[in-house]
Amino acid sequence: MDLAPLSQATEQIKAVLVSARGSAVRKVNDELIKAYWEIGRIIVEQEQDGAMRSAYGDKLLLMLSRELTRELGKGFSRSNVANMRLFYLTYPIVQTVSGQLTWSHYCELLPIKDDDARAFYEQEAVRSGWSVREMKRQIGTSLFERLLLSEGKANKERVLELAQMGIDYETPQMMIRNPYVFEFLGISEQKPALEKDLELRLIRHIEDFLLELGRGFMFVGSQQRITLGNRHYYVDLVFYNKILKAYVLIDLKMGSFKPEFAGQMNAYLNYYKTEVNDEDDNPPVGIILCGTKEDVVIEYALGGLSNQVFSSNYTYYIPDKEQLADEVKVLFEDEGN
Repeated sequence: MDLAPLSQATEQIKAVLVSARGSAVRKVNDELIKAYWEIGRIIVEQEQDGAMRSAYGDKLLLMLSRELTRELGKGFSRSNVANMRLFYLTYPIVQTVSGQLTWSHYCELLPIKDDDARAFYEQEAVRSGWSVREMKRQIGTSLFERLLLSEGKANKERVLELAQMGIDYETPQMMIRNPYVFEFLGISEQKPALEKDLELRLIRHIEDFLLELGRGFMFVGSQQRITLGNRHYYVDLVFYNKILKAYVLIDLKMGSFKPEFAGQMNAYLNYYKTEVNDEDDNPPVGIILCGTKEDVVIEYALGGLSNQVFSSNYTYYIPDKEQLADEVKVLFEDEGN
């Protein structure tokens, strides 16, 4: 008996069920988001009427929480009811709410006071398919501010672009962030790892590292050999970005940036462009990651190179949000002078 038709039918039925279940989950999520928005609207409108505010004052949300929990069960804690109210205030037009994100995603977005930053994280969560955990980390590590600082300048057009579109991968420099945050490695700032140890730890935590690098990255390998003349050289980490359609070569350095790093990376990129790239690949991109940055040295070392070589620094701990915000503010002030 030929079992091929049976196997084919089984696979087709599985595909139909998987698709139907996915559609059902999305439908339920969409309706739940709309319901929470509607609850928020009712609370806000009642407050504006003054009826409930005068009756309950500051205890309004607590009493609503208790009553809704008694009538409807779980899901109506005071904090969750407060989030529903804030949800409506933050997104007064329900059509602007994305059904591709869950309520848990929105609970992470709502505390963000800056409208542009919130819009950026919302856009990127949809486009990159961030889980709630991934979104929480990107917000916690101030990705928005790090992207603004990556080019050494911040302007209102860049802020607006990030808020409306998320990260634009039309040019490689848009994906660079400053600094890169490796808090997931658990390395103490007082006892930094050696270059080899840092590389091995990043490979062991490759999923976290890919999240930090950004959308579209695929890991190719570590210590990728390059032969120039009779000498062998090794690129620390090589990735391929399917959005840029380009190889991305990363060199890890412990201390500050040195001009000779640029020449070495430039040679690597020339090799990949000539020997490794396929016809439809774009020119490769090089990133030199250092423990510290010296902008003046970097400016002179990288200036005039025909290849795309970038330098940034990394840190083992989550940067201070206020410090990053102050750095962005200073760049804006310099831009205006």
